[in-house]
Amino acid sequence: MKELLTLGSVAFLVIGCATIVNDPMIPVTATFSDGSGGKCEFQNKRGLWNSDIPGTAMIRRSDDPLVYRCETEDGRKATGSFVSKIEGEKLGASVLFLDLGITDAITDKHRYYQGNVVIPIKKEEEQKTK
Repeated sequence: MKELLTLGSVAFLVIGCATIVNDPMIPVTATFSDGSGGKCEFQNKRGLWNSDIPGTAMIRRSDDPLVYRCETEDGRKATGSFVSKIEGEKLGASVLFLDLGITDAITDKHRYYQGNVVIPIKKEEEQKTK
């Protein structure tokens, strides 16, 4: 019985928990493709953030796309989204250590968005013709 208890304790210590300890917020630096200034609204299922462009916003990690709605200082608009990606190494560690990433699936801490994004913005002439 003592050996079984010792074996169980050792197994528990070796397996441990592979929960990811990433910060829930990540910086996303955005610029417009033509270098102009303006404002953007970023949104995912975890929240909504406003940022001056060019600039950096702290965005909550999520497994859904990061949607942006932007407007330049001269009134041109741009909308779109960026995909959420998985940090493969950290997800692999969760599976390897039998944690299966349950906590991470709930908190989305294994996800990230590209850190530097360029938001395509049409030139004034192109905007007026459409």
